[in-house]
Amino acid sequence: MTFALRFALRCALALSGTALAQDALSRPAVGKAFAYLEANHEIHLKKQIEISQIPAPTFAEEKRAAFMVGEFKRVGLKDVEIDPRGNVLGWRRGGIERTLAIAAHLDTVFPAGTDVTVKRKGARLLGPGIADDARGLAALLALVEAMNHANIETTESLLFVANVCEEGLGDLQGIKYLLQKGRFKDKIKGFISIDGTSPERFVNRALASKRYKIVIRGAGGHSWGNFGRPNPAHALARITARFADVEVPESPRTTYNVGRIGGGTSVNSIPYEAWMEVDMRSESDSELERLEQKLLAAVERGVKEENDFRAKSGSKLEAEPKLLAVRNGGATPESSNLVQSMMGAIRAMGLKPQLEIGSTDSNVPINMGIPAVTIGGGGRGGDHHSLGEWFDPEGAYRAVQQALLALLMYDGKQNP
Repeated sequence: MTFALRFALRCALALSGTALAQDALSRPAVGKAFAYLEANHEIHLKKQIEISQIPAPTFAEEKRAAFMVGEFKRVGLKDVEIDPRGNVLGWRRGGIERTLAIAAHLDTVFPAGTDVTVKRKGARLLGPGIADDARGLAALLALVEAMNHANIETTESLLFVANVCEEGLGDLQGIKYLLQKGRFKDKIKGFISIDGTSPERFVNRALASKRYKIVIRGAGGHSWGNFGRPNPAHALARITARFADVEVPESPRTTYNVGRIGGGTSVNSIPYEAWMEVDMRSESDSELERLEQKLLAAVERGVKEENDFRAKSGSKLEAEPKLLAVRNGGATPESSNLVQSMMGAIRAMGLKPQLEIGSTDSNVPINMGIPAVTIGGGGRGGDHHSLGEWFDPEGAYRAVQQALLALLMYDGKQNP
């Protein structure tokens, strides 16, 4: 760590009054780990690119999981395995069995066949999933390497996790299995997810969400010969138009989105089935419930309107709303050791902590009463979940330094 950086950190610490951060930064081993992360920034960036170029759609993460098994072993984690749900696990054991899990998700939102080649455009890297969450996976590996290089030990055991099914309809199944059914569930008493980029922003509140698949079914038929029968696609259009006019509050922030639409067999056939997938989110559980009822009312009315309009045909449509995924709201209190440690580490790095709400793997432990936060892996990113996703790696190593500092502060708070 350079003198200038150490001086800046000391000044920040004086302002923050974080004694544990002061103590951690005064340890020669921490300075050695910090220097290692800065010196190996480009190597870790190449690893991020390598990870990003391994396809990993939700429910099909096997290739990336196999790669991470090799990487977990390479960096020296012990008892590396893939659990029955597909999560990659590796241990860095401390003096006690009580465990802090540190996770980053394997999956991306992009379907099989997507070109995941990473390209450079100036200082930026462009590629689907390059930030979300190839950066998090690379940060996991960098964190272990730095701790090993500096011979840093912890009192609590650390379980590193590359988990499946964070995105889309994965419904957080990887972390749900880890914490609710996995054989280490009773040991895990704290949880950190590395997801995204921003080092000063971190999530301690769980955003509530519900996802539906609305399926409309009918007799179908020939577009000419059977014209006049109710059309599932037309009913779906009525539903979508009605739902799109729903007004939601800005505070508590509430959102909705029709993300996918499908069905039908050919351009000259009345579909026998049409469907859409809907995502709804809110900072308020009660607002989310109200929005859900408006969606279901739009479904009922849209189908009725189409049936009434084509009543002479004697044919009717039926609707099947399927609840696909639920993420409940909640929070890790600001007073918790984990949140306080993260805030202290951010201040120590000369930044201003920004506590936020989000829909991440941390939803699961938060709902279970396990302290959890989701932090960024460093750098800057944008256009997530799009083919134009980008990552600017400048100074990204600082977020891993910050994560290490927060981890050591938390370990000290839990085990003084």
